[in-house]
Amino acid sequence: MIQPVYSPAPDRYENGMKYRRCGRSGILLPEISLGFWHNFGDVNAFANAQAIAHYAFDHGIVHFDLANNYGPSDGSAEETFGQLMKKSFLPYRDELFISTKAGHEMWPGPYGNWGSRKSLMNSLDQSLRRMNLDYVDIFYSHRYDPETPLEETLQTLADIVRQGKALYVGLSKYPADKAAFAYQYLEERDVHCLLYQGRYNLFCREPEEKGILRQAQANGTGFIAFSPLAQGLLTSRYLNGIPEDSRMAQGRFLKKEALTEETLRRIQALNRLAARRGQTLAEMALAWLLKDGQVTSVIAGASSVTQLADNLKALDNTSFSEEELKEIETVSKGSQREG
Repeated sequence: MIQPVYSPAPDRYENGMKYRRCGRSGILLPEISLGFWHNFGDVNAFANAQAIAHYAFDHGIVHFDLANNYGPSDGSAEETFGQLMKKSFLPYRDELFISTKAGHEMWPGPYGNWGSRKSLMNSLDQSLRRMNLDYVDIFYSHRYDPETPLEETLQTLADIVRQGKALYVGLSKYPADKAAFAYQYLEERDVHCLLYQGRYNLFCREPEEKGILRQAQANGTGFIAFSPLAQGLLTSRYLNGIPEDSRMAQGRFLKKEALTEETLRRIQALNRLAARRGQTLAEMALAWLLKDGQVTSVIAGASSVTQLADNLKALDNTSFSEEELKEIETVSKGSQREG
């Protein structure tokens, strides 16, 4: 069957998506971005990936977040995106903000991992070929490399911008002290660090507790949150135990040990609070991240158009009363004991 030529929704910028300034820059990002970590690999149906990506763009999601090793298998999410570029998005490239990253193991041998100049340069060249792109909008150092001199990694990021292979650069999962060095090093070379990407959700407060959010703000850098639903814990999926077809049941990334009795109580209590707000647990978890200006955008994954549509409903109510925030703090940090 021949697919019709994709024509995006003409009202894609007027149908509810809001955009936030990314630190001290000219870039605006949608409050919800689409992540390609799962569901876009070569083990997934391309038609489903295409439907999700089309729905995202039709609803104002212009930021697609990738990395060299996303799939599974490694590299296949970028290959899927490359097909999407050819089949759907090429005429709209200038409307899209595309990210990729390097720093996790990608190919055998000493140069397929971490943050050396050779690894980062080679990885980005591979990524551009897979994605059918001349450049990415932002390229991240995916994690701090304790063995490579940080100056080498950061100078490579600066040179990648100079070469025009990325318009901006960012950091992912860097410790606060290394991020501080990176912000200054890049700024001194006239390459502003656009974004810091970190794990942040109701159960993982590291960006708050370690000062990452404040530090990014002080340096004019945006913060973008990944794993906003704690890999599914902050959804209705596990309210009554572990479904057989779930990621947890299959032992993929989310282990059964994560769902302790205490965690289940916290999830159920948060779900009741969300219901009082007229939201699902997932909607409230996403909305909570967007409650103030500290988070620029939230990266949401989706296995279906329906799931993405549900996630977008979070944008309908991102305001919280003081009482709600206090209750969320009490419950999410585990100090409430409810059956």
